[in-house]
Amino acid sequence: MREIIEQLFPRLRESGFEITSPPDPTYNCVAWAAGDITRWWWPAESPFSYWPAEVRRDESVASFLEAFATIGYEITDSGDVETTFEKVAVFASSDGIPTHVARQLIDGTWTSKLGRLEDIGHTVVNGVSGSEYGNAVLFLKRRILTTA
Repeated sequence: MREIIEQLFPRLRESGFEITSPPDPTYNCVAWAAGDITRWWWPAESPFSYWPAEVRRDESVASFLEAFATIGYEITDSGDVETTFEKVAVFASSDGIPTHVARQLIDGTWTSKLGRLEDIGHTVVNGVSGSEYGNAVLFLKRRILTTA
């Protein structure tokens, strides 16, 4: 499976990645980034896709921003580590259609769910950039909640 991932995402070969879970068709990258492994998030009108009810169902970066805003995210300038925030990066194709969402881990590395394939950890956000997912076009953050 590692070879397939490296073929799809050649930058990962250079920057490094680790497979962190077996394939699971239950959830996708958007759900994984949102912290939900119980369902597939996508704005399509489908009985098999979840999308926040108050958010328009279109494949636009604005729609993804609105969806993540429902769970506390707001726009930020970059994917640089901020110790009191967790971040996600929304990727889009050259024509502006969202293709992928990755989530930053507390140590500054990134995690991605590759469609129906595995979850991976990757050292740099642009490890999954390229012909398959396009580029990161939007970074969002939300404050990390601490419990006392």
